Amino acid sequence: MAMKKILFATLLATSMSANSAESFVVQDIQINGLQRVALGAALLKMPVRIGDTVDSQDVAGIIKALYTSGNFEDVKVLRDGDVLVVDVKERPTIATVSFSGNKAIKEEQLQQNLDASGIRVGEALDRTTLSNIEKGLEDFYYSVGKYNATVRAVVTPLPRNRADLKFVFTEGVSAKIQQINFIGNEVFSDALLLSRFNLNVDVAWWNFLSDDKYQKQVLAGDIEALRSYYLDRGYLKFQVESTNVSISPDKKGVYITLNLNEGEPYTVKDVKFRGELIGKEAEFKSLIPFENGETYNGSSVTQLEESVKRVLGEAGYAYPQVRTIPEFNDETKEVSLIVNVEAGKRIYVRDIRFVGNNATRDEVLRREMRQMEGSWLSSKAIDTGKSRLNRLGFFETVDVQTVRVPGSDDQVDLVYTVKEANSGSINFGIGYGTESGVSFQIGLQQDNFLGTGNRVGISAMTNDYQKNVTLEYRDPYWNLDGVSLGGKVFYNIYEASEAGIVDYTNESYGTSLTWGFPFDELNRFEFGIGYTHNKIGNLSPYLQVEQFLIAQENNIGSDGSLITNDFDINLSWTRNNLNKGYFPTAGNYQRAYYKVTVPGSDAQFFKLQYDVRQYFPLTKKHEFALLLRGRLGYGNGYGQTDGQDNLFPFYENFYAGGFTSLRGFGSNSAGPKAVYRDYSSSNNGSDVASDDSVGGNAVALGSVELIFPTPFASDEARAQIRTSIFFDMASVWDTEFDYRDGGADYGDEYYYDYSDPTNYRSSYGVALQWMSPMGPLVFSLAKPIKIYEGDDEEFFTFTIGKTF
Repeated sequence: MAMKKILFATLLATSMSANSAESFVVQDIQINGLQRVALGAALLKMPVRIGDTVDSQDVAGIIKALYTSGNFEDVKVLRDGDVLVVDVKERPTIATVSFSGNKAIKEEQLQQNLDASGIRVGEALDRTTLSNIEKGLEDFYYSVGKYNATVRAVVTPLPRNRADLKFVFTEGVSAKIQQINFIGNEVFSDALLLSRFNLNVDVAWWNFLSDDKYQKQVLAGDIEALRSYYLDRGYLKFQVESTNVSISPDKKGVYITLNLNEGEPYTVKDVKFRGELIGKEAEFKSLIPFENGETYNGSSVTQLEESVKRVLGEAGYAYPQVRTIPEFNDETKEVSLIVNVEAGKRIYVRDIRFVGNNATRDEVLRREMRQMEGSWLSSKAIDTGKSRLNRLGFFETVDVQTVRVPGSDDQVDLVYTVKEANSGSINFGIGYGTESGVSFQIGLQQDNFLGTGNRVGISAMTNDYQKNVTLEYRDPYWNLDGVSLGGKVFYNIYEASEAGIVDYTNESYGTSLTWGFPFDELNRFEFGIGYTHNKIGNLSPYLQVEQFLIAQENNIGSDGSLITNDFDINLSWTRNNLNKGYFPTAGNYQRAYYKVTVPGSDAQFFKLQYDVRQYFPLTKKHEFALLLRGRLGYGNGYGQTDGQDNLFPFYENFYAGGFTSLRGFGSNSAGPKAVYRDYSSSNNGSDVASDDSVGGNAVALGSVELIFPTPFASDEARAQIRTSIFFDMASVWDTEFDYRDGGADYGDEYYYDYSDPTNYRSSYGVALQWMSPMGPLVFSLAKPIKIYEGDDEEFFTFTIGKTF
């Protein structure tokens, strides 16, 4: 009997044909070695049953079936008389999975790949799969230039047929590019072509977009960029005929050689449209971005295709196909462009749904939509709705998808997925400066009150120089036409001397009402009326305020305080084209504001201010962006009171210095100073300049800010944090100031022509903004470049509740 077992095993090992061994009828099946796998489960996998006739070919099928089940790493089939004996060795069960030495790949990514391959705790260990995973991971490292990298799966046996699995990574260093060579280029130099590459040799420290470490994917992108460069200059038949990548013996250096075939430049003979033009051929022709006879430009052709798709998308054709076919005339080096248009079916919108708005009501989102349900789908209206949701400031992210309706080929649903931001904030701030000390403010504001989209706010500020309480409310959709209604009530006590401003106190209260009118998707106008009561005391007799008080004699009380009751009308225009409500990276924001007190008010004056912010993305993914900020302001009095010209009220003056205007300077400290006239020693009086700021009736602010990815922060964290370096510049001046050429008699270091706008200040620094659960936190470190005597320097600021 033993001879039969050995013979049969030998037949299996040598895969002999069925005729080499006697077949037999199976009377019983015996499986040995089962531990984790149930006997019934193993029998179900076998293609042989009791009563079947078995030969060597059937045995091969048994072995294959059991191996395919994934439960066994060794299978032997033997014969004991008419009994079929199967000896198996089960694969060990994975007890733990761990990683060591992996830096370039996160453990979460590794675990996801292992799960997809069936390598997880509790599953059987497949050594063949492990080998494939090792090779795949090493291939990944090779693709990013780490040619010394190794990945080894270490299996440690445990009792009860279990095993610990540990992946040990030796990543090494990325191979650096030693040389990039071009062969076959005659039109453009090596240096010019190399400047189009992200991969480069000897990358300078300031060239943050380039890299001297070899990566296969980056090289592929560079080759595409090179191809686009030639196509944009008319070389339609340009080809990269071969790409050779050589590795140095120590695997630390890479040499790249590209063989190019430049071809000849072609000019455009004509452009024709064919296919489903839906009656818009004339509009399509108006989109052609070049003239006949011009050199072919690949980017312009792509722009034409995208423009045609946009027109079709706005007309309800959501899935058009637009392809440009060139027809060459090699003798004249001309190309005719045939733009083939396949509009497809016109698509209608069945439903619009919103996902992720847990706090915000559906109606708040729905009223921002410009795509209507039941009408044809318009890509422009969809994008406009997305932009309007982003500009609300209620959401961190807004995404939109078109989902086809099952069973319909001309209907889709729109699904807007939002991630809600913290639209409410505990609005408090702490500022610290070497001379200004510590200030504190606190408030509560909810821009999305109870999910209605209405803004409700109460703020209180208390510090060394101010106590303020403000209540405000705004309904952005007071009626269905989008007219907004807002109001504000405030009470304020102000101690100017404690704010670095010349001494006076102002106890004021007032109210205002504002209506807003949308002009189009980007522009909005507002009209408001207001009332303000001011009681100003402790007036210092400096020259600038004395000139204003000449026309206010009737408003000065017996205690020497100035009391004014002013009614004003204000107008504003806002244009908002920013891509996000907070942390924008592209677009433009502008606001112009005009305020004038009505005739008969105690102080008759007007005030204008214009603010602008422009964001320029510097990279495709907007990791880097450039922010330009500016402000212009001017105010003055109008008319006369008792024959005296009305001047601009000193308590309405513009100031510079501090977080919102000129970082690196103490709040309100950068600008004109108070000048006193002393008659104690001369009938003509002596001018005494001080370091007390008085502001001016005109201001100009400018800022340049480079936004860059926060170092060492994850992608998720970068969505909440913004870092930047900046340069600020500001000038505040008084157009009514009477400058004395001889200077001041005392305090001349503080005295200069305060009416000259060229007396500017400037600073530079770094800033970090964090959208925290309490609201935005802003930190900045700044150093003045140009500073005047009497200005306060403030190196560090920390503020909560506002962003730049």
